[in-house]
Amino acid sequence: MIRKIVGLLLVSLWALGSLNAELTEEQLKVPLEVEPTDPSQAKIVFIAGSPSNKPGQHEYFAGCALMSKWIQRVPGVTSVMVANGWPQKADLLSGARCVVLYMDGGDKLPFLSPERWAVMQKLVDAGTGFVVLHQAVDCPADRATDFKKWFGAVFQKDIGCRGHWDVSFDRVEAHPITAGMSPFELKKDGWLYNLHFSESGVSPVLSAVMPESSRTSADAKAHPGRSEAVAWAFERAGGGRSFGFTGCDLHQNWGVAAQRQLLINGIFWAAKVPLMETKAVPAVTQGEMAQNLDRKIFLPKKKK
Repeated sequence: MIRKIVGLLLVSLWALGSLNAELTEEQLKVPLEVEPTDPSQAKIVFIAGSPSNKPGQHEYFAGCALMSKWIQRVPGVTSVMVANGWPQKADLLSGARCVVLYMDGGDKLPFLSPERWAVMQKLVDAGTGFVVLHQAVDCPADRATDFKKWFGAVFQKDIGCRGHWDVSFDRVEAHPITAGMSPFELKKDGWLYNLHFSESGVSPVLSAVMPESSRTSADAKAHPGRSEAVAWAFERAGGGRSFGFTGCDLHQNWGVAAQRQLLINGIFWAAKVPLMETKAVPAVTQGEMAQNLDRKIFLPKKKK
């Protein structure tokens, strides 16, 4: 009996350590994987990826914490924060109206295992909304078909381009997600474009002309001067919705009101809850944006 109790305690301590891996003291103060007490509220789950890239870039946890706080102010909506790419609680995603994926992509995607992939497919089948941000739209080639069915678009190296530069959105497409928005600019952000889009159900939300020097694939070079979609809305065949945006690399751009409105409206649209539209976009201070940043400690690469 004693041995069994000790074993259970060790498992509990291991689970707690896994849940808090990589987190700073400040981040540990953010409630993680706390289920809402009112089941009538629309449950939005934010899944933040593990630390990556340089300070001020790929601040997945801090970005999710900001978005989570903003939507909590809306009556009838509640949010759940998840760290390190995937929930530790087995049923946490059940009943979610929308799941926001903000994390590294490609082979680093945290849900590539058969068990987690099955959970994602179950959410899709249930009509759960999805928001996929920045690198999370990238996946291994053998998963690209499912990504298009789930999110409406997928980045692949065969035609896709990526990099960092200023982007001016001189035109905002007419869509509920962009209601009330005006043209705006984002400085020095990271972008993925020339995606593989679903053959139906996709509506471009934001497009812009990209630098010709960024057209690194043969397919992209064949379309010089073309405006490229970097944000889109997708109405899935089964009735669910997905919203994608390949920006959100540079944390400082959360200070741009248009980006905040775009993301909040995109989340609500995917979750099928009333949009902000004419409501005031939540303000954010530099102090708030400096909260919950990752501890970026990377060992230098060994010289060959």
